[in-house]
Amino acid sequence: MPDDNSQNLISGGHLVAKALKAEGVEVIYTLCGGHIIDIYDGCVDEGIEVVDVRHEQVAAHAADGYARITGKPGCAVVTAGPGTTDAVTGVANAFRAESPMLLIGGQGAHTQHKMGSLQDLPHVDMMTPITKFAATVPDTARAADMVSMAFRECYHGAPGPSFLEIPRDVLDAKVPVEKARIPKAGHYRASTRSAGDPEAIEKLADLLVHAEKPAILIGSQVWTTRGTEAAIELVRTLNIPAYMNGAGRGTLPPGDPHHFQLSRRYAFTNADVIVIVGTPFDFRMGYGKRLSPTATVVQIDLDYRTVGKNRDIDLGIVGDAGLILKSVTEAASGRINGGGSKRKEWMDELRAAEQTAIEKRLPSLKSDASPIHPYRLVSEINDFLTEDSIYIGDGGDIVTFSGQVVQPKSPGHWMDPGPLGTLGVGVPFVLAAKQARPDKEVVALFGDGAFSLTGWDFETLVRYNLPFVGIVGNNSSMNQIRYGQKAKYGEERERVGNTLGDVHYDKFAQMLGGYGEEVRDPADIGPALRRARESGKPSLINVWVDPDAYAPGTMNQTMYK
Repeated sequence: MPDDNSQNLISGGHLVAKALKAEGVEVIYTLCGGHIIDIYDGCVDEGIEVVDVRHEQVAAHAADGYARITGKPGCAVVTAGPGTTDAVTGVANAFRAESPMLLIGGQGAHTQHKMGSLQDLPHVDMMTPITKFAATVPDTARAADMVSMAFRECYHGAPGPSFLEIPRDVLDAKVPVEKARIPKAGHYRASTRSAGDPEAIEKLADLLVHAEKPAILIGSQVWTTRGTEAAIELVRTLNIPAYMNGAGRGTLPPGDPHHFQLSRRYAFTNADVIVIVGTPFDFRMGYGKRLSPTATVVQIDLDYRTVGKNRDIDLGIVGDAGLILKSVTEAASGRINGGGSKRKEWMDELRAAEQTAIEKRLPSLKSDASPIHPYRLVSEINDFLTEDSIYIGDGGDIVTFSGQVVQPKSPGHWMDPGPLGTLGVGVPFVLAAKQARPDKEVVALFGDGAFSLTGWDFETLVRYNLPFVGIVGNNSSMNQIRYGQKAKYGEERERVGNTLGDVHYDKFAQMLGGYGEEVRDPADIGPALRRARESGKPSLINVWVDPDAYAPGTMNQTMYK
């Protein structure tokens, strides 16, 4: 019989679960280990789903993906040592992508500190450079408190990941409930929605009212802050051509008169006012060098450290993208004075540049060649998407092709790894997206090299009955690297370390209980995609694409410039 006081005791694992529940966490992604199982027990009691995967990298990527889709922090729980090191890539990816998530890692018991316990490593030291917060839980009574602290740090400035390691004796021990601090939901985090400097808001409004050739780049932070409506109102009210990148894609639907995609370089070369929202001047922006040196450049970002980094700017505003854009529109209200007609010539100029770019690649988009041209494949995928399709890109060259053609129809319906350029995010992003939004269709394009990194968790999708439409652009190569090698070392050395086997991923999908189909004729792409959709299963359409066709971005090697 348990003693009379047992009902007043609570374990570290159960305290962790209570803190996760208070944060609104509905699912943890994990690969089991003896160090962490008391967290599972707590999650069962708190009604938090425990989703087990085949590799800890997948768990971390899924937590990242869950945060992107839901706007709530994701959580992955892994064991000590190799469990935690396997998750490093997922945490690093979330760090560069500004995605809020918590990784909880196991650790040997305090009583075995520095004795060489099973899987003991200096996890906190390893995680500190790639997280916003990394710490050890020192005492069982502090377990829930430390979890809430870690989540709070996820939202300091631009979002990002946190890490906690919990020694096994701390996790398994029980303490009186009254000695433990268990933060209440909604009572331990303040609003982080800063509206920006009012004087800077007025100055930006004035710049945009008087600009003759303005342009705006809507970056991932517009989606992070759920500022979509504010961005739409700004560009339509002030008649500004808009370009979108990262999770900002889909802010405006294709066909919207302010939606531009292929004329960005032309616009940024010729604009007189350029507003960069929620995007750093990193390699994707040529470190700021691709903006006209004579333009007035404005940067809006959640992180003070990002504003003006790598390139001088004329105005910087730190804060929530949605609130700032809304305030700018309000400040400009009534002062637009026919700005719509004034900018018609500029809009027409950009639309002509768009059309020129489309016509240049139209033969490839409609190509009937076999092997299939990648442009034809991504064009078919773009035609296949609906307003409810979440699109995920996981790969190098094939995803570079898709970035020029695929246009999500709605906000929050585009997922890519982000600036770390991590291959292997596809399957875990599918897992998170389909779990978080079962009402949505999920469509994922993989390079064959990228799929190979985390593809075994296709079985997890089958096991949890999470249907999606998957496409492998298969050229049996790591083509983005192959092109660079060919250009640098010549044809005789272009195949060193980058050539893969001819793998039938359709059969792989079938073997694991999903739907699989092979495509060699471009006319069969559309019907195969529709059959995958109708199968109601996780699917892989294995499309053999031309290994000697390269995306323009790959040929320009823009990622290295």
